[in-house]
Parts: sequence; structure tokens; C-alpha cells
Amino acid sequence: MRETSSRLLSLLALMQSRPAWPGSELAERLGVSTRTIRNDIDRLRELGYPVDATRGAAGYYQLGVGAKLPPLLLDDEEAVAVAVGLRTGAGVAGMEESSGRALAKLEQVLPHRLRRQVNAIHTTLSKGPDNTGSNVPDPEVDPVVVTTIAAAIRDEHYLRFDYVVPGQEPQLPLLVEPYRLVSWQRYWYLVARDEAGEWHTYRVDWMDLRMATGRKYKARPMPEDDYMDFVLRDVASTGWKVHARITVFASADEVLSRIHAAVGIVEPVDDNTCVLITGAESLEVVAVYIGMLGIDFQVTAPQALVDHLKLIGERYLRAITG
Repeated sequence: MRETSSRLLSLLALMQSRPAWPGSELAERLGVSTRTIRNDIDRLRELGYPVDATRGAAGYYQLGVGAKLPPLLLDDEEAVAVAVGLRTGAGVAGMEESSGRALAKLEQVLPHRLRRQVNAIHTTLSKGPDNTGSNVPDPEVDPVVVTTIAAAIRDEHYLRFDYVVPGQEPQLPLLVEPYRLVSWQRYWYLVARDEAGEWHTYRVDWMDLRMATGRKYKARPMPEDDYMDFVLRDVASTGWKVHARITVFASADEVLSRIHAAVGIVEPVDDNTCVLITGAESLEVVAVYIGMLGIDFQVTAPQALVDHLKLIGERYLRAITG
């Protein structure tokens, strides 16, 4: 019975990994006969899993759509990804309760080591708004790298990695004290202190982790303890493709009330004027940001942004004047 139950779980995991499986391939994967596969398929159906079968030389089995959602089998990476996604979803209006219930059910059955990984990411992650206005593809980030960094932050272990910025000479290797992961505008950043005691941000998709050091450091958190603001300022000076310094004819408090803090840095000039320092991957996205302020502003640089605003301004005028 134990062997049969184990085989059923293995069969279910295979069938959830891709849409269709020939019976002969399932039998080969599990080291049994096709007759045994047919019997196991019948057992899955009895347990409530809808399994469709197509007969013939090109026949196959596939999980069908049932009246209720059957239990899912997830590997380690999938379980961590779903749990982290549910934690993020719990902050979305209207989804807090359902995301919380699903997360509670998942975390209840997560092995201790996976629960530690999920908690490490949750407690070390700050999340800013995603930039949905850019058509730049999302960078690929290895989930193993993210969980490894989160564990190093949790355990206060030094992190060693090679850092390769496209178009620049590689920095090999770096040894840092990791403090915070920040997810902002679809990128992952690590906030860390280097060996000289200076604070830096590092793009996670540009990091190549070396072997774990296992060495503890004495934590010295950032004085302001505002990792998101630090990432914003650092990326504003180095990471954006388009940088803009915009005079806005309103108080700094008024502008801050209209934007997310991660969209830009606001510097007061007087009671009725401030400067917004912002940037993005493209001119179009910067134009959207400042257009959504709903306040008069002036842009003098960069010239490319000035030209782009003239272009879209003329386009809008034509749309209403004919």
C-alpha cells in the first residue's frame, strides 16, 4: 500500500508538470507496466482527480478540469515562489483575506526549511511600485539567488559574489554585509555595506554568488533605516536610463501627497515651489509620471525630455482642435 501511494504521488507530480503524457512514457518514468499506469489512473479518478484519456496510437493522459480544485504537488522552488507571491498578494486591495487564507494553508504544510526560506524573504524584502509603463523586458532573477541572499540577511552572514554590470569591467569578487532586499520597478536590489563601511545597492540579476562564507558580521543598520529611499537615490544617480530634474509649482508636501515615495525625490525650494528628481527606463515613462501630478511644472533638461513633451503636447492639442 505504501509503495502504491508513493507511486500515485509521483504519477500526479508528473501529470501536473506538463499538459499531456503518453501512457508508455509514464510507465517508463515510474518503472512499471502500462497496465499499472491504467490502474493508477483509475485510482486518481476515484480520489477526485479528473484525468482525461485519448485512445489510439497517439493517445495520452492529461489532467482535466474538475468541479473543484484538487490538491497540488509543488517542488521546493514552486512552493517558495507561490508562498512569496501570496504574501505580496495579501497587500492588494480586495485580496487580503483570500490571499491570507491560502497562505496559511500552504505554510501549514511547508517543511520547516522551506518555511524558513519564505519567512526570510518576507522579513528582508521591501517592495516599491512596479513600473507598468515600460516595455523593457523583466530581468531574469534566479529564485535560488534571492533565497540565498535573504537567508544571509536573516543569519547576518557575509555575502561574497562577483558583480558584472553590462558594459563595465567586472568587480571580482565583493564581500559585503547584506541588509535588505528591495523589489522596485520590476528589479531586485540588495542594500549592503562593503568592506570599507560604505553603503551600496547591487542589482541582483548582475550578481553571481560565490560559496557561502558562514561568517557572521555585527549588524550596523543604516542610520535612517530607510532602505527604499536609499535605493531610489542610488538608482537615480546611476541606474536610470533617463534622468530628470523638474521644477514643480507646489509645496513639497503637496507633491509628496500625490506620488509614491519611490517615484522620485522631492526637494523643497520655498512654500510654493519644489524640485522633483525622478527617472525611468524611457522618456515616455517620465512623461507619464509628471503628467499624472496634476500640477503645473517646468522642465528645462534633459533636452530629449523637453522635445518629447513638446511632441506629445502638440499631439494632444491636435486631438482636441482638429
